[in-house]
Amino acid sequence: MNPFSSGTRLRDMIRSIRACKTAAEERAVVRKECAAIRAAINENDQDYRHRNLAKLMFIHMLGYPTHFGQMECLKSIASAGFPEKRIGYLGLMLLLDERQEVLMLVTNSLKQDLNHTNQYIVGLALCALGNICSAEMARDLAPEVERLLQFRDPNIRKKAALCSIRIIKKVPDLAENFINPAAALLKEKHHGVLITGIQLVTDLCKVSTEALEFFRKPKCLDGLVKTLRDVVNSPYAPEYDIAGITDPFLHIRLLKLLRVLGQGDADASDCMNDILAQVATKTESNKNAGNAILYECVETIMSIEDNGGLRVLAINILGRFLSNRDNNIRYVALNMLMKAITVDAQAVQRHRATILECVKDLDASIRKRALELVYLLVNESNVKPLTKELIDYLEISDQEFKGDLTAKICSMVEKFSPDKIWYIDQMLKVLSEAGNFVKDEVWHALIVVISNASDLHGYTVRALYRAVQTSIEQESLVRVAIWCIGEYGDMLVNNVGVLNIEDPITVTESDAVDVVEIAIKHHSSDITTKAMAMVALLKLSSRFPSCSERIRDIIVQNKGSLVLELQQRSIEFNSIVEKHQNIRSTLVERMPVLDEATFSGRRAGSLPATVSTSSGTSLNLPNGVAKPAAAPLVDLLDLSSDDAPVPSSSGNDFLQDLLGVDVSPASVQPGTSHAPKAGTDVLLDLLSIGSPPVQNNSTPSDILSSSQDNKSSVAKLDGLSPTPSGGAASMIDLLDGFVPNSPKPEDNGPAYPSIVAFESSSLRLTFNFSKPPGNPQTTLIQATFTNLSPNVYTDFVFQAAVPKFLQLHLDPASGNTLPASGNGSITQSLRVTNSQHGKKPLVMRTRIAYKLNNRDVLEEGQINNFPRDL
Repeated sequence: MNPFSSGTRLRDMIRSIRACKTAAEERAVVRKECAAIRAAINENDQDYRHRNLAKLMFIHMLGYPTHFGQMECLKSIASAGFPEKRIGYLGLMLLLDERQEVLMLVTNSLKQDLNHTNQYIVGLALCALGNICSAEMARDLAPEVERLLQFRDPNIRKKAALCSIRIIKKVPDLAENFINPAAALLKEKHHGVLITGIQLVTDLCKVSTEALEFFRKPKCLDGLVKTLRDVVNSPYAPEYDIAGITDPFLHIRLLKLLRVLGQGDADASDCMNDILAQVATKTESNKNAGNAILYECVETIMSIEDNGGLRVLAINILGRFLSNRDNNIRYVALNMLMKAITVDAQAVQRHRATILECVKDLDASIRKRALELVYLLVNESNVKPLTKELIDYLEISDQEFKGDLTAKICSMVEKFSPDKIWYIDQMLKVLSEAGNFVKDEVWHALIVVISNASDLHGYTVRALYRAVQTSIEQESLVRVAIWCIGEYGDMLVNNVGVLNIEDPITVTESDAVDVVEIAIKHHSSDITTKAMAMVALLKLSSRFPSCSERIRDIIVQNKGSLVLELQQRSIEFNSIVEKHQNIRSTLVERMPVLDEATFSGRRAGSLPATVSTSSGTSLNLPNGVAKPAAAPLVDLLDLSSDDAPVPSSSGNDFLQDLLGVDVSPASVQPGTSHAPKAGTDVLLDLLSIGSPPVQNNSTPSDILSSSQDNKSSVAKLDGLSPTPSGGAASMIDLLDGFVPNSPKPEDNGPAYPSIVAFESSSLRLTFNFSKPPGNPQTTLIQATFTNLSPNVYTDFVFQAAVPKFLQLHLDPASGNTLPASGNGSITQSLRVTNSQHGKKPLVMRTRIAYKLNNRDVLEEGQINNFPRDL
């Protein structure tokens, strides 16, 4: 006999599949068996149809396609015998779902079987309908199911109730037809029918307002309350007993139904108050089944209308749950308390100590949920004890939990702090314990608060000095400390503003400089910390004249740094300390008070971040000032979305803008010049802090080879300070203006011929070119627009776009009205930087927009005739 013929027994096929050692062998066996089943189907083999269907179901469970056997299911269902129908309906439930069109063919067979005289066949049809019923089948077969809810056999009534649940979920409009039959099921004595009837009523109330109002009537509600009371007070029943709790599943179904009925209805809630109190007090909590009933009872009490005494009882039950050894029970209790706090916060506050203990739990899920609950419990009256508990725990908490814990503590302190000195004290404790886990906006906010607390400047800088001595590894603490020492270092040394709560401390000028020097040399300090430390050193050089030479030596050490930001600051600050002592004190005056409201509004997103660019965005500005939008430029150039963005200052951080700290990694390639960042503080513009350094044609390998000895590299870079070149000359000239210098003749480089960049019947655009001295990559273009028509052009706007290897800067135009017939012109300056100078020529697309007799005109063109070597 062929082992893969249709006569093969199911167990033989399973044994063959399980004997396969590889997936390929299994696929081969399944493929042969499916071929044999297809052959039997084509031959209309009725003897082995039931066996083939059983095989197909097993193959389907293995994940192989079995759609070719769907019609065999329908044929088996149409058979007269019970065994064939049973295998047919089983195949129907497994191999088909409600989205299959084939399912429409089985509706008539289902209808006949629902009216069959054999109750077992009726049960098969109800099971199938309850599993795969679609909306169309529900409408067609709902009358038969509704009739079967009153069938004589309880098993059929139970299955009809479950089938009714699917029908009303698929077609909620049919719910009203099942209200009265469902109400009759609530009086059933049979346990299975009663529990399915309660579930049917619950789903009816969720989908139908009419059903909800019907079951809220005293007649129905009193019957439900009586049923629950009978279950609570019933004697031991072994068939429904679980761990000494009688019928917990019926308990829970009834409590869920009462919750639906009592929600939003005061009268219904009053009817169930007594039985809910009885369930809450009589149910044992030392068994898992009892805890399940208590949880549902608590959820019902919290959902129905207000009853203060019951809610306190429910919250006390949740408090007992928190002391349970089972992590799952504690977790669901914390979840429920988070909902309960919006209803009765005072009752939840009584369990504050237990909730705080859950914050220290070994289970990470419970810790996080308890921390969220503690955060909701905080108010003005309890913020101090709660914060103390959490900060004490912060010292011993796990590393992975410190991030969440510090975030919540900082938010609590900021939101509910009674005064600034307490706020500062708590934030310093957090920074000392977990400063590396604190987000940047937290220590930014602390600096803003410190700058506004003028009477606490001395106290704060002394507290920070003490803290940083023992917590130098905490980056955020070090940043706040060096900022405060730079601003208020004189107060630290002179003991200004000493409070009664402080311990006396003696700090010399050298000690203060030591802290900043350690920060700048510490191995774990990042570029932001080091940059802030250099700014602090510059300020201390003015506040501590006796340490000025030492400070200069520390600054000079970073001239050889490979980090561009630190190298640039070192050169510029050294120039200020060495050559411009007469203006240094003015340059490094104390920071003005930072506006708390502006900073808070920006953090909350209520104020837009200041964006500083070389041109404004106001619609009322003169021609050329409004920067073209990104989308039109991309359309103009037909460039892809990966084009290089126009350099601009994002202004994304309020405090770092004021500090002039550029935390972005600076990578300058040889032969590339970057547009300077505009919109920073006036003082920082004067010092050119954050702007690109003087261009240097040496390669990185040259720099590394010349840095074998740090002193030699510093010596080479020393030459940059007294003899600046290129774009940095204007910055040094601002400071050297106090020292007479002989003027140097200006060299504008070679002359380039003018070109007509664009010309039409009504407009001509002419370009004149020049080069800045010592910068061959940059081209200065003077654009002249001439009107060739007898009409005046108004609202004149010129836009230009270049490929991504070019950088373009447009200055404001001389006007926005172009006179007629060449009687005047508009001029506009452009600056183009070619990063591929000598390799790729300049190319530009232009768009000129203007109004002619109140009619918008747009002219576009491409310029390819730029002179060579630009």
